Amino acid sequence: MRKQDPYSLVGKTILITGASSGIGRSIAIHSAKKRAKLLLMGRDPDRLKETLELCRNGCKHQSISLDFTITEGWQEGIEKVLREHAPMDGLVHAAGISPTIPLKIIQHQQLINTFELNVFSVIKLIKLLTQPGIKSKDGMSFVLLSSVMSEAGEKGKFLYGMTKAALVAASRSLAMEYASQQMRFNCISPGLVNSPLLEKSFYRGDPEVMRQMLSRHPLGLGEVSDVAHAAVYLLSDASKWVTGTNMVLDGGYLAR
Repeated sequence: MRKQDPYSLVGKTILITGASSGIGRSIAIHSAKKRAKLLLMGRDPDRLKETLELCRNGCKHQSISLDFTITEGWQEGIEKVLREHAPMDGLVHAAGISPTIPLKIIQHQQLINTFELNVFSVIKLIKLLTQPGIKSKDGMSFVLLSSVMSEAGEKGKFLYGMTKAALVAASRSLAMEYASQQMRFNCISPGLVNSPLLEKSFYRGDPEVMRQMLSRHPLGLGEVSDVAHAAVYLLSDASKWVTGTNMVLDGGYLAR
């Protein structure tokens, strides 16, 4: 008898935020290839439809257009959708922004907005997903996209680094809090990845800075598929003994 692929996502329903482009879209596509049913979240409904088209695998996926900067009022609607598609087996939080702001000009509202999108939104989703009637009885896997900036410093990236470090800390404590329910919490911390977010970053606008960043990645820049493969592993039963970890994918950035 042929053994089941431990990396298969057959029968699993996964919620992916930030699925309209970049890393989130790649994770959606690769999860679909492993036969997952997907709920895709993002701000741009047109780009979400494009992602849906790329994820066709016979499952009835659904897209949900949502702007996490709208801090209140969305939880009730999302809870209804989650209950309609329950039981849920996993979450990938790929939505986020990467501001580059020196301390001397930072504004309080910028702090609030960045934490709202990068951290507070996923905590609200986790609270919804862990409710009876939504969570799978077989356990769940939560994959939070952090960054090497959670462990390394760069000028102007203190706010971004703070939010990404918060995800790592949260995942470790939540891993302990929910282990008895077979709910696993892990982070992925990429270095620089070729994605739409990088194209909009200040790195691309300054050739010298970009050259310096390239020199800090011995294996070169990553691709969105590199992160997607790691996410599929953490969502699958192949990683059933993995929780509370921060998987670094950085082409050697932190090894220097």
